[in-house]
Amino acid sequence: MTTGVRVTTGARARSAARATPTLRRRENGGRTANGGPESGARARTGAAGPDGRAPYAPSVSDADRERDLRRLERDRRRREEGRPTYFDEAGTSFRTIAGDSEDPTLAIRHDSLEEGEFTLAEETIAPREPPRRRLAVSTAIFAAATGLSRVLGLVREVVASYYFGAGGRINAFTVAFQLPNLFRALVADAALSSAFVPVFTELLEKDKKRAWRVASTIFWLMLLGLSALTAIFILVAPWVIGIFGNPGHDRGLAVGLSRVLFPIVALLGVSGIVVGILNTYDHFTVPALSPVFWNLAIIVGLALGVPQAHSSNAKLYVYAASILVATFIQVFLPMPWLRGRDGRLRLALDWRDPAVKRVFVLMVPVTLGLGLINVNAVIDTFFASRLINANLAPTALQKAFLVYMLPQGMFSVAIATVLFPSLSRFAVRGDMEGFRSTVSSGLRQIAFLLIPAAVVSAVLAEPIVRILFQRGAFHPPQTPVVAAALAAFSAGLVFNGAMLMLNRAFFSLQSNWIPTVVALGNLFLNALLDVAFYRVGTWGIALATAICNIGGTAALLVLFRRRLGRIDGGAIATTTVKVTLASAAVAAVAWYVWHPLDSAFGRSFLGQVGSLAPALIASIGVYLVGCRILRVRELQALLSLRSRLRRA
Repeated sequence: MTTGVRVTTGARARSAARATPTLRRRENGGRTANGGPESGARARTGAAGPDGRAPYAPSVSDADRERDLRRLERDRRRREEGRPTYFDEAGTSFRTIAGDSEDPTLAIRHDSLEEGEFTLAEETIAPREPPRRRLAVSTAIFAAATGLSRVLGLVREVVASYYFGAGGRINAFTVAFQLPNLFRALVADAALSSAFVPVFTELLEKDKKRAWRVASTIFWLMLLGLSALTAIFILVAPWVIGIFGNPGHDRGLAVGLSRVLFPIVALLGVSGIVVGILNTYDHFTVPALSPVFWNLAIIVGLALGVPQAHSSNAKLYVYAASILVATFIQVFLPMPWLRGRDGRLRLALDWRDPAVKRVFVLMVPVTLGLGLINVNAVIDTFFASRLINANLAPTALQKAFLVYMLPQGMFSVAIATVLFPSLSRFAVRGDMEGFRSTVSSGLRQIAFLLIPAAVVSAVLAEPIVRILFQRGAFHPPQTPVVAAALAAFSAGLVFNGAMLMLNRAFFSLQSNWIPTVVALGNLFLNALLDVAFYRVGTWGIALATAICNIGGTAALLVLFRRRLGRIDGGAIATTTVKVTLASAAVAAVAWYVWHPLDSAFGRSFLGQVGSLAPALIASIGVYLVGCRILRVRELQALLSLRSRLRRA
């Protein structure tokens, strides 16, 4: 006799806790039962039958069963396309599919098809990855929040440039901020989250109570350890700052500012745990909005505090204190959203748990892989401060890097962050086909968004820098220096985004040493190129970084192919070639629209807006038309997402 099956979604399906077979979709749309992870208790499927099991579903013919299977597969395709489904049209809540004892009857509830969770009478099968539509919407929301944060970060730098410019003692602040920023990248924030998410995801699949105990332990260990590191740095700051020579011609100021700023390392360490937990539960919005409030707090601090300070040193201390207060806000803002999860953070120091050790073991290569990027930035600052111009070059590089990272933060960081939990789930379940497809999709999206952004920021570097920064203490002679560095950085923009995506892919596979070895190679290459290029000026340091990004991406792609066998290279190459062709048209249009308008309207603020805005609008229009003509598939996905958001 056939066994009844009813679909259940939400908490009931997710409350499963014992090993059961897993129901998986075949690529051809069929279903097959395979051994799967532990999932849980008996589902509530109605009144029990004579043997205490769930009620039986009525039998139907084989023809009806095959018909319903075809309709289910058709519905899945139509639902992904946002079109009406059979069950919607029929107004039916359940369809029963009969079979023999080897293929139990399915009574599949329509409202569960969107969620993708199925519960058998004795078995719970809960695919953990969110549906593609939800991933697309999550990516859009995260990108919007991250983009808003990056724009406000740009506003923050515009305000800071107005008060401090790019020359003088602001360079002492730039060097002082580099050091806590380096340690943040090495032991906190994204590095910690990247090592924590795969382990926490795996534990949630097996034992939620233990998962939260491990999370609590790491939370307190990081807080205690990084607080101790902060105390040590405060003591040795004069010797560390001395490595950079005399930044801003005021080494004492740089030492004092670094001591004020370094506690952000401990704060962002615990923030990495909170953000990692929320991302594991596919909650991205609030963590993405936290930096928005961070930037707002700094802007308010600058606007209210700097005019009240009576010396340049005091004004810079106001800037540093504003960053420290803003970091407190960033850390504590997401914490209320931890409520209502499967557990909570509590006081625990179960450091003997093997999972705790595994997080820190994984964190070593992740720390090197992500942190070495910031080590490169510190090396660049060293060359800029000691060998180029200690009174301008460090801050000029920092301003250019900020503008360069704006599209990176809006697009590639958003894509990699949203896809990272899904990649971890694919890796845990051994679904390498889904893993490859997701990485390929991420790389194509990054190419689609960042190649035209790189072209525009290179061609229009000087007008972009002028309209953003050239006011107040930021003087016209500083603009070409920053613009040249921005143009050089832009050559590596898309490769930097690809490296971020590939790093996350290896972290999901817990093959963390692969990107670490590549990052170490890039570290030495960057130092050698800095030695070779610093003589050409500040922009030579930026060019060295761009070349390193190109080499790092090539190495990661080769190693990724060796690891997985294939990487869908044909689709990636096709998208890249088409997008590059469309971006070539963007370069021509951007220059030939901006240049005559700039001559006609002049260099007043409104004149700059009148020349730059039409160039940017024309560039976007030409790019979209070019992608439409070349049939770039990522454009179709973007248009589909827009229609889904409108319906939502």
